[in-house]
Amino acid sequence: MKKELSPQEREELLNTLKARFEQNKIPPKVGLEWTKVQAKLEANTEKLWSLNAMESTGGEPDVVGYEDKTGEYIFFDCSVESPKGRRSLCYDHEALESRKEHKPENSAIEMAADMGIEILSEQQYRALQELGHFDTKTSSWIITPADIRKRGGALFADYRYGHVFVYHNGAESYYAARGFRGSLRV
Repeated sequence: MKKELSPQEREELLNTLKARFEQNKIPPKVGLEWTKVQAKLEANTEKLWSLNAMESTGGEPDVVGYEDKTGEYIFFDCSVESPKGRRSLCYDHEALESRKEHKPENSAIEMAADMGIEILSEQQYRALQELGHFDTKTSSWIITPADIRKRGGALFADYRYGHVFVYHNGAESYYAARGFRGSLRV
């Protein structure tokens, strides 16, 4: 499958991203210019397709930073709650396959890979929470260390009582209020 948007889809997405970039004061966009971000996006059609996947599943992606070393803009899902189109998923394919009945449609890791994005790490999730309060009613799967995953567990996080909490669950579990947040470098 070719991961490319039609000219109309591309224009609509760029307009949405530009409006969000200009309107959102959080994250701070000090020193960042939309024209440079847009030029990078237009030169990377697969990344633009991934941002569209983030947008269409309710993630509200926005630029959260720029890395001088690599010259990449960093996008995170900035929806207030875990993206609606990415909830009710177990953690990964192994967990999905281990369920005998009531299997969810997909897993967070597989869906992220299909979208061309990465699930936030604990460090990234905590950095996102410095920009505002996210997941006050929902939770999001985060990258799980291999030693925890090997034992059948997976990590998720949320924001409650003025703090970021990181919890564990069986990787095969899934809940209507738990999804995942992604990141993309362009």
